[in-house]
Amino acid sequence: MDIKTAFGKAVKVKRVENDMSQEELANGAEMARSFISRVERGAANPSVTSVEKIATTLKCKPSELWAKAEGYL
Repeated sequence: MDIKTAFGKAVKVKRVENDMSQEELANGAEMARSFISRVERGAANPSVTSVEKIATTLKCKPSELWAKAEGYL
């Protein structure tokens, strides 16, 4: 598994733990739902700013998402 796919899996797992839809995550992070979908599939390469917005919306630190992602590698 590559890092983009692992990070996307970490985002999806955290989103599901928070009982959020992709739409809710996208709205909270002020992003398009299609971008969130691409992140979760490992098809997008989110910027540092995007990672921070996603983490904030998921009520966690960016480092938590990266730690989860590293666990999938």
